[in-house]
Amino acid sequence: MSFTTETKVKEIALSNPQARQILEDAGVDYCCGGGKSLHDACLSAEVSAAEILERLKKNRQEVNADAASWTSASLSELTLHIREKHHQYVRAAIPSIQALLVKVKAKHGAVHPEVAVIEELFAKIGREMIMHMQKEEQILFPYIDTVERAIKGKGSIEPPFFQTVRNPIQAMMREHDSAGDLARQIRTASGDYTPPADACASFKALYEDLKRFELDLHEHVHLENNVLFPRAVEAETAIL
Repeated sequence: MSFTTETKVKEIALSNPQARQILEDAGVDYCCGGGKSLHDACLSAEVSAAEILERLKKNRQEVNADAASWTSASLSELTLHIREKHHQYVRAAIPSIQALLVKVKAKHGAVHPEVAVIEELFAKIGREMIMHMQKEEQILFPYIDTVERAIKGKGSIEPPFFQTVRNPIQAMMREHDSAGDLARQIRTASGDYTPPADACASFKALYEDLKRFELDLHEHVHLENNVLFPRAVEAETAIL
């Protein structure tokens, strides 16, 4: 697939994992901002769209196993993958990172007040993500799985209390935007996760873990906003 500056970044992100990494490395938002054109997304990220296109051109011949699997796999397989890979990771990472923040703030907080700022931001993103995942696991994902079973003739479906899957999806996408904004604030406060010269091993580990948390968030939101949610809307439209 050939890309232009008018190609939506979510289409580029869906093309293959290497393309997503190119966008990630350049700071181009492909998850929450997936509906933007490459031109507009690059303007927001203050990077050259021409340079990104050149990198994508070199990458064009690479195999796209990951994207193909999740755009063609069953919805129930995808919701299970999100729960087992991303939700489990988030639940394990939050207390681990919070413990590191307490440790690093106690040792370096007087000299590096940014740690306290990061601690506050991470506490907020942690609370939001836990509530967000609970709503997905208890309400949205079971409904999507039910819709898919009904399409396969393995049960019936009644109109849900939220009327249409579009309503909880819109709510989830707004929460994705909020989490993405908090993650960007953490990245800014940490100087793009660059430890200071006097950083101890725990300080360095903290920034590595925060960076990994944001990377996982990007992949998590990408799979939902750009793959699961559009397919869920399509499936519901076919059955109701």
